[in-house]
Amino acid sequence: MHRTPIKSLLAAALLIAAARTSSAIEVKVSALALERTLRTQLFDTPDGRYYMRGNATSSCFVYAESPKVSFKDDRILVHVHTRSKLGTSVHGSCLGVSLNTDADVSFVPDAEGESIGFRDARIERLSESRELNFLLVPFLSRKLPAQMKINAADLMRKLLTRSTDTTGYTLLLNSLKLHSMLVEGETLVVDVDANMRVD
Repeated sequence: MHRTPIKSLLAAALLIAAARTSSAIEVKVSALALERTLRTQLFDTPDGRYYMRGNATSSCFVYAESPKVSFKDDRILVHVHTRSKLGTSVHGSCLGVSLNTDADVSFVPDAEGESIGFRDARIERLSESRELNFLLVPFLSRKLPAQMKINAADLMRKLLTRSTDTTGYTLLLNSLKLHSMLVEGETLVVDVDANMRVD
């Protein structure tokens, strides 16, 4: 008679017990994970840039690159390097000024149902060019936080699609709700209620 190993039975029992009701889970998210999300969702060109004006073949352009995410006090800080040629394009050349500068913006993490969101954008550093800042401010205060947003439920469902192959059990996420988020040292701590099923 074939016997299921005791370890498998214990694992199944624990999974079933955990899946019966909605349970609180604490998830810790690193700055590197947020940075990877930002690079994937916004800085997704072959050269890792986001163009606010022009493109890779334009003579005049403004782009941000090299995003770095870190935590400072209770906020999430995003640093980007910007390069620009501001002026008028004449016969394939840009007549104007070239600027290389750094810009910083910070946000407060915010639970938005199933998603990790961000609010209260605060510009920490800008360039000295009024024309460049005209493009940088909406990029930093609106575009960046929108593209850093992570749907935690979708992410968990993607991870669970391989559960049958890796554990022998089909794990299904029925519902997920984020309650609170707090920056603690080098991590973003997220309190989550999750309801799961094991088949």
